Amino acid sequence: MFWAIGVFLLLLIALLIPILAIVLDSPIARNFFRGSDAADINELVRRIQALENDVENLGRALEAHREETQFVQRLLEGPDRDESSAKQSRASES
Repeated sequence: MFWAIGVFLLLLIALLIPILAIVLDSPIARNFFRGSDAADINELVRRIQALENDVENLGRALEAHREETQFVQRLLEGPDRDESSAKQSRASES
């Protein structure tokens, strides 16, 4: 019975060694142990602000494209509406 527990513990330790090595070698663990630098934080703040500006610019561009598309759609539908309303008015006069 004791030998089974010993074998189990030996296998558990043997499996935990590579798992621990993978976890400790991850970027998250390296940053945790190294600590955060003020320069890294300032760089992240600058990049986030740049991304926010880009998102705002994209939103404005998207709204402009939406307005242009609606304008073109109204132009394309316009002649059909005029012809159909003229036909209806001629039919009602007859």
